[in-house]
Amino acid sequence: MTLKCIAVDDEPLALDIIEDYVSKVPFLELVKRTENAIEALQLVQAGGIDLVFLDIQMPDLTGIQFLKIANNKASYILTTAYSQYALESYDLNVSDYLLKPIAFDRFYKAVEKVHNQHKNNNSEPVAAVVPAPVAAPVNPVQSVQDFIFVKTEHKIQKIELDDILYIEGLKDYISIFTKAERVITLQNMKKMEETLPSAQFIRVHKSYIIALDKIESIERSRITICGKIIPIGDTYRDEFFKRIENKNI
Repeated sequence: MTLKCIAVDDEPLALDIIEDYVSKVPFLELVKRTENAIEALQLVQAGGIDLVFLDIQMPDLTGIQFLKIANNKASYILTTAYSQYALESYDLNVSDYLLKPIAFDRFYKAVEKVHNQHKNNNSEPVAAVVPAPVAAPVNPVQSVQDFIFVKTEHKIQKIELDDILYIEGLKDYISIFTKAERVITLQNMKKMEETLPSAQFIRVHKSYIIALDKIESIERSRITICGKIIPIGDTYRDEFFKRIENKNI
């Protein structure tokens, strides 16, 4: 049987990846891709959708709100960069929870599970039953991710987290300074801060996120990393020095 699916995400790049992955799986048919969660909800409620790839962080309607309103009218696979919602999503009976960036083998494993459940049920699509949730790790992003993908002007670039020295905000763009190069991407500091594992990175200024293990020295309100002087903002000062005093670097 073929599963009719939709992809819901406010990031076009994420939708591109899901669309590409779906095209590689014979038993999946992508009916719709949309950045509008309300539009997707209306499609699900109208019936005929078997599987929804659903982002959690969306502006008009969060993925969790979507699940509560949709009321088990399809099967759901959450696609998100944020692992803190895992337990709540399992309470809402989702089929699987994929952390971005999503590898194809992990994607296939998730959709194959849903496909098998639908074949066994041989009825109208319902949310799949999942095992009882297990406790999330202390730093789940760090435990599964050692790189990020960022979109530059001409390509999507993979950056190893261990290569990052610091990140500088530039209005609507950010510059990621690595050991070998500077990468500029259309992104905001808040989203980048939330994406990076907090055990390795900390925001020290409205315009700077640093890799803790790349600090060379600290003098008063200035940090030196690879010869670059980075200021410590008043808003971030207490948390930064608390981390330093607790030897969490």
